[in-house]
Amino acid sequence: MPLGLRRGTVTAIGERLDGLLRLEVDGIACVAYPRLTGEVEVGDEVLVNEQGRLLELGSGGFDILYANLTRGLGLEPEEGAHVMALPYTPGQVALRWGEESGELPEELDGMPIVLCTLHSQVAPVCAALAGLQVAYVQVSGGALPVSLSDAVRALKQRELLHTAIAVAPCFDGDVDCITTAAAFAWAERTGYDAVICAVGPGIVGTGTRFGHGALSLADAANVGAALGGRPVLTVRSSEADPRERHRGVSHHTQSVLDLCLGEIVVAWPDEIATEGWEDACAGLPLRHMGRGPEEDPAFFRAAFAAGVVARGMLA
Repeated sequence: MPLGLRRGTVTAIGERLDGLLRLEVDGIACVAYPRLTGEVEVGDEVLVNEQGRLLELGSGGFDILYANLTRGLGLEPEEGAHVMALPYTPGQVALRWGEESGELPEELDGMPIVLCTLHSQVAPVCAALAGLQVAYVQVSGGALPVSLSDAVRALKQRELLHTAIAVAPCFDGDVDCITTAAAFAWAERTGYDAVICAVGPGIVGTGTRFGHGALSLADAANVGAALGGRPVLTVRSSEADPRERHRGVSHHTQSVLDLCLGEIVVAWPDEIATEGWEDACAGLPLRHMGRGPEEDPAFFRAAFAAGVVARGMLA
């Protein structure tokens, strides 16, 4: 499994966002995570990982800056950090972890945990929870860096999300935790009303029953239930997906349910009042596989329904 690295020169800087930089290396689109690589400027000599682009991955069709040879060598670790993220890989980095911030509660006291098997479900769930204090927890199964998500940034700007927690091997959240249990407990200790737990953008999938990133949500459901939380599963539903396995209720939904050991509420959209969901979601980043709410309303309505269920638990 060789790394697909190439040497290049930064030729343009695009967007500088919180935790993410969009740029071009030799005229080719690239993203960088400055917290890992240091700052980047035009003219810097860099190494980029080009494998995703060469494989023409739909969600990873760009290069990723691997190292800045001009100004990114010899960077000091975060003060007080001593435990590695991405341990024993070429990209390992020392971080401070949420578990180190003080004693965490052992019970979640009924806190709703909305489980999204796709990152594109997060925004409609947030819309249904507007006005509440909501934490986002990202688990493995898609992109690992939280800072890649434009949706999370937009939701925080709209104050529909208030913090983002990365669970290893995910990283680059407002808070980084080693385990899902710690992430949920951190949210409980900090006083959040509800948690939305999802994979990052670009779910990993092989088209098989057990070979997809959505199964991380079964683990999260089991942990949440064991700690006294109330897991709510967002149904993946579509009327426009060309793939038979994702038409109607996706096979991902059933495979997650089959591995849930504790009590879980399934937000079946046809059983939940979702009137006004379009207005509630107006202006939010709603895209799934290139489709918006006009092309596939069932998908976004089903996600909104999960937020409605969670809100009802707090009434």
